[in-house]
Amino acid sequence: MNRLFWHIVVGILGVFLGTRFVPGVNLEFIPGQSSFLGFVFAAEWQILVLVGGVLGVVNFFIKPILKIVTLPLRVLTFGLFGLVINMLMIWLVDIFFLEFTIQGVVPLFWLTLVVWALSFLFGLYSSHRRTTMVEE
Repeated sequence: MNRLFWHIVVGILGVFLGTRFVPGVNLEFIPGQSSFLGFVFAAEWQILVLVGGVLGVVNFFIKPILKIVTLPLRVLTFGLFGLVINMLMIWLVDIFFLEFTIQGVVPLFWLTLVVWALSFLFGLYSSHRRTTMVEE
């Protein structure tokens, strides 16, 4: 449960930083059309939390399955195919939400690097926390 929470936090923070600093990545409120499963959204921050949360959930549940299925490709490319898997996860979220747009492969690549870097940093933090908890 703790790992799922951190995946969601990384997804939200990654989408936020991507929309602010990566040209070509946009998140905008569409009046009258921004809804999800019957819930109507009234602000951009609500859409940000939803998109980032869905990205975190997708990374938590679907990405490990894809990593197992594509293990031979990842071995042949020395792990670089993992970047393609990460790009695919973000692209799937982009397709699912009209409010979240990525205009091309280059912004998708940079957004993927932002989310990967945040995931790496939070992974370091959580592993450091686990070792200090075990030692105490």
